[in-house]
Amino acid sequence: MQAASRAALLTVLVFAVSALPTPLAPGVREPLVATPAPVLAEPPPAPLTLKELSARVNPTVVTISAEFSFYGVAGTGFVVDSDGLVLTNFHVIEEATDVTAVHMGSGLIYDASVLGYDKTRDVAVLRLASAVDLPVAPIGRSADVAVGDGVTAVGNADGGGVLVAAPGRVVALQESVIAESSVDGSRNELTDMIRIDADVRAGDSGGPLVDAWGNVIGVDAAGLSEKARAVSAPEAYAIPIDTAMAVLAQVRDGRSGGTVHVGPTPYLGIGVRDISASRETGPSQGAAVTSVRYDSPAERTGLLRGDVIVSFDGRPVRTSKDLIEEMVEKSPGDVIELEWVSGQGVRQQQSVTLELGTPTA
Repeated sequence: MQAASRAALLTVLVFAVSALPTPLAPGVREPLVATPAPVLAEPPPAPLTLKELSARVNPTVVTISAEFSFYGVAGTGFVVDSDGLVLTNFHVIEEATDVTAVHMGSGLIYDASVLGYDKTRDVAVLRLASAVDLPVAPIGRSADVAVGDGVTAVGNADGGGVLVAAPGRVVALQESVIAESSVDGSRNELTDMIRIDADVRAGDSGGPLVDAWGNVIGVDAAGLSEKARAVSAPEAYAIPIDTAMAVLAQVRDGRSGGTVHVGPTPYLGIGVRDISASRETGPSQGAAVTSVRYDSPAERTGLLRGDVIVSFDGRPVRTSKDLIEEMVEKSPGDVIELEWVSGQGVRQQQSVTLELGTPTA
């Protein structure tokens, strides 16, 4: 291995020597050759002050109010298309029956519809009804983000309806975190996150995380609870903007698939989990039904808690994730063939018509 390295080095040196200029004959003057001036790299622009950041970013931000059941949720989003496309977190609009947004540049209030979402990546795309000529957030690249970079999280902190800027720095990249909903306590694992030390609060969810020049490099998604903030240093997590923009592109294309759902949400009316490894009877694979909602398509079909779904529209269901991914590609009104094994071990099959539901997966 050492001899090979030496040979390669010698080859390079021989080439370099043979490339030297040949001496001129006596009395022959060498022609003058203009020497190009060295090209100096332009220094990066100076970071913006907090006031300058706010002036650039705030007119592209909306505060969001989502209503479901007896609850309301306050969040944030930012405009990615002048005709009113907005990026936010999925958990801001999950199961929402009514969504409105206030544009912080103009103060106008818009009804918002959910165009598509990805629960696993906690990203949702909204459209503001009748919106035109809105200022668009400057989008950066999360692939260029490095640990130590200065960043600022912008959002509707504590749901006050006023934008608050929370400066900090990037602490780590590609982090995983279990995020717990402050509304219902449900949990969702988020991966490939940007960890920052900014004071992100409830209500900031879905807001832009910007770099030192106001370019969006992430979507604020999770921070410490109020109780934890009292005793801990600031800690928060953001979805890389490259990830969020990939979801946006798929929604724009109208392509449901993978973990991205586009359009109205289909509703079956069940909760599922993976089959326990300790299960002694029944199928060894499938999606175990943990709950069946009243007057849902699932209840009218005869599904009961404890049943195990083993096939969805002719395709095998081995895990709860399989069932969720099958539902992602469906629409309200679709008729599907459902096959399950009851708690008594009886295999059953029946057609089910999916109904219109609220955004969930």
